[in-house]
Amino acid sequence: MAMYDFTIMPDRHGHDSIAVDLQENDFWVLPQGETKTGFDKIPLWIADMNFPTAPCVTEAIVKRAVHPIYGYFVPSDEYFDAITRWQKESFDITDIARQNIGYENGVLGGITSALQVLNPAHEPVLVHSPTYTGFTTQLERNGYPVALSQLCPDENGILRMDYDDMERQIKEKRIHTALLCSPHNPSGRVWQRWELEQAMELFRQYDVNVISDEIWSDLTLFGTCHIPTQSVSEDAKQRTIAFYAPSKTFNLAGLVGSYHIVYNQKLADQLRIYESKCHYNDMNVLSMHALIGAYSSDGRVWMEELKKVLESNINLVYSFFQNEAQGVSLRKSEGTYVVVPNFENWCKVHGRTFDELLRSGVEVGVLWRDGRQFHIPYGIRLALGLPTQKLEEVLHRLKQYVL
Repeated sequence: MAMYDFTIMPDRHGHDSIAVDLQENDFWVLPQGETKTGFDKIPLWIADMNFPTAPCVTEAIVKRAVHPIYGYFVPSDEYFDAITRWQKESFDITDIARQNIGYENGVLGGITSALQVLNPAHEPVLVHSPTYTGFTTQLERNGYPVALSQLCPDENGILRMDYDDMERQIKEKRIHTALLCSPHNPSGRVWQRWELEQAMELFRQYDVNVISDEIWSDLTLFGTCHIPTQSVSEDAKQRTIAFYAPSKTFNLAGLVGSYHIVYNQKLADQLRIYESKCHYNDMNVLSMHALIGAYSSDGRVWMEELKKVLESNINLVYSFFQNEAQGVSLRKSEGTYVVVPNFENWCKVHGRTFDELLRSGVEVGVLWRDGRQFHIPYGIRLALGLPTQKLEEVLHRLKQYVL
């Protein structure tokens, strides 16, 4: 019997939510179009969830917030112990020492710092496509040329790294930094060990340092298992800066807080020195206690129940597009709670433009995300972290009014 209730979707309006209040900003491109009267807005466009976080997280925050002094502090032993325990229980990683762990105010901020350390000359950075928009935004803002290597479907339609293309670009563009997303957003691929081994051997051969965004590592689905990039070889351990956070797993993005794992002491020292110069990465005390609460035994039970709901939602959406939307293609996500159906053939069959399709969804309150932002020309990214009953309402609207 389930311990937690994932059927409730709290009203987020007026509670600091860009997902539903659609506040203009300089980072996210908002869904375009106006929602008609009579339709509530159902947010599927941004990668946070519409579930309350785990009760153990709220309890940890409240317990600390009751004490009315929030002065200067340093991260506690309990914080570091929670991370090392979580990594051991989740991925069987047993060699993380306290000095291997460092804090950042967010994975993207950490990635930017790592780029400054690994690539001060601003040489091109290898990134797989489809590409998380946060990567391209940060690379472009900081003056790093982006070298996109397209993921390609194999004979079974599974997206794979194109190692020949990666090697060609590394040689031609003299690339020495790669940005890896594992599990991959937005495709939902959970890389198998052999895939990571082959990529990391290529990086070893050409002396390419790796920044590995592993923020989705907890949300592996359908029997898949996350393999930490640093675990595939001793060389991978020494040339990789990896980033993690509880924010995707426990819906904590607004609290801010991530951490890196770096085994190479020289890289760890360089990263620490660079980040110390601006005092940007000082931890928030409530963020620290949120992680401690999340990375607990109760948090793990909550997470496992969440994953079952996400699997059900992905199966529901996959079945819908298979049976109710001729011309739409969709691969099941193995990890993450996002899927990206492709509407290219659908648009051709129905004589509608992709922009018309996007707006028709928004008109009936389906707030979805233009896949062109991820280099997917006819893709629409859907974040499925919401109650199944609400997702059924989304699919009902799509069938009745859009498709």
